[in-house]
Order: sequence, then structure tokens, then C-alpha cells
Amino acid sequence: MAGYRDILTPDEVLARYHDGPQDGVFTDGSCDPNPGPGGWGVVWVKGNEIVRENHGFDPKTTNNRMEILAAIRSLETLKRPCHVVITTDSTYVKNGITKWIINWKKRQWRKSGGGKVVNIDLWQQLDKVVQQHQVSWEWVRGHSGHPGNEVADQLARAAIRQGIQGEIPADPNG
Repeated sequence: MAGYRDILTPDEVLARYHDGPQDGVFTDGSCDPNPGPGGWGVVWVKGNEIVRENHGFDPKTTNNRMEILAAIRSLETLKRPCHVVITTDSTYVKNGITKWIINWKKRQWRKSGGGKVVNIDLWQQLDKVVQQHQVSWEWVRGHSGHPGNEVADQLARAAIRQGIQGEIPADPNG
């Protein structure tokens, strides 16, 4: 079984940028096909070094759910309230948590047209963990060679491969 490190090592990814990625958390979700088996990946970077990584699998999900779940899992691991920069390639996650959620909550989790917010369970979880920290959200174009995003993407894809082959169980929290 080839893991993401067999594709590209973290050092190789980080070496693509001479000044390294910024510190912070990089998240990504993947689904193949969408909907279908999905994975999420999270990488914590300090300077030019990966200090922690995590990934999980869901046998039947969507890409958007995996993107949100990656953000949730990244924040759940923090032991105390802190300031954290989360970088995602998902405008759905960034706009959802920084813009849309304000009105969703005012309308009791309904969209402007009256329908229920999609993925409400995960949005509510994300809202809860975000409130425990000072979170800044950054967006980066996916698959553009950004080192933190590339490693998070490889973790998410590895979770799918490993989950399908039964090497990692479905995320017990998701």
C-alpha cells in the first residue's frame, strides 16, 4: 500500500518554496467519486517543518463534508484556546464559516430561500470549535503547488486509498 509519502515526501513538498510555507494549519478534503468514499487531511506547519498531521476516512460522503470535517478535526486537537491560521482550498468552507454562517444562525439554520442549510451537522460542529479559538481563515487555490495544501491533499487521498482497502477505519467522530 502506497501512502502519500511514497508519492512525495513532506520535505520535497516544502522545498518547492525557498522561503517555506507560513506557519499554521492546512486542511483538505477529497472524495472519489463525489459522492462516494472520502478522506480528509490536516497538516500543522511551523516554519519549514511539519509538526503534526492527521487524516480520516468516510466510506460514503461528499467532498464538501470532508472539507468541513478537516477544519473541525484540526481545531479539535488544540489543547487550549489560541490564535490559529487555517488555510483551505475550499471557498465553501471559508465563505461558510466567515460569511454565510452569520445569517444561517439568524434564520435558524435556513438559507435565504428558506431551505435547510446543507451539512448543518458539520457546520454546527465547526461553529462550536471555532468559538473556542481566534481563527483566521486563508484561502489558497487547490492543486496549485502550495506546499501545505499539497501535503493536506495527499493525506486526504491516502485516507481514501487506505480506507477502501480496510487499512484505516471510517472516522469514528464523523
